[in-house]
Amino acid sequence: MIRKIFELFITRHKLPQNEKSAEVKYLIAGLGNIGPDYQNTRHNVGFMAVDEIARLKEATFESVRYGDVARFRHKGRTIILLKPSTYMNLSGKSVHYWLTKENIELDKLLVITDDVALPLGTLRLKARGSDGGHNGLANIFTVLGTNEYARLRFGIGNNYSKGGQVNYVLGKWLSDELELIRPQLTACIQVVESLVTVGIERTMNSVNTRKSETVPRQGNKTDQNNPDEK
Repeated sequence: MIRKIFELFITRHKLPQNEKSAEVKYLIAGLGNIGPDYQNTRHNVGFMAVDEIARLKEATFESVRYGDVARFRHKGRTIILLKPSTYMNLSGKSVHYWLTKENIELDKLLVITDDVALPLGTLRLKARGSDGGHNGLANIFTVLGTNEYARLRFGIGNNYSKGGQVNYVLGKWLSDELELIRPQLTACIQVVESLVTVGIERTMNSVNTRKSETVPRQGNKTDQNNPDEK
């Protein structure tokens, strides 16, 4: 009799299979600077990427603490899109806050950022790595204390002369450049969906071997560190 009562108690108090604590979440952080002066600049391509993902998924951004956030679901996973409001140089503050708030592990973080070392429109996915002189990535390392997280590097080219990198990365996109990068912005959703379903290694094999039409690299190759004024 006592055993039957105990079994009935266990059955009635059994945790549901879809318990919220078991929810699988990913944080996709696109880096950039806030404000109208930085809209449509090369340095803000991370913002542009998550904006395009949100548009394709019909997700709406909400201004919340340390950033703008949008959410959508894909094959049982919750994907959280983040545009930090802390400016590029303090990106780590926003990323750390949302990782902690949503209880997301580092292996489920993807940072999307610009890269002058890659030809315009080229996408490169890495599971880990150094900041490569990028101030946003450098601050994320300072705050998180590790570079063991995925990053999608979006090539913005280096078509600038010696000493001209600041004006280049903070400059507005040219119309022909926008035409070239639009398909790659759209391709970012494929990267994210692949990452959350088949994992980083298989997604890297797909992304990093994909060929895209890009304009030739030009400019000075000794001035590679991405600057930020904010």
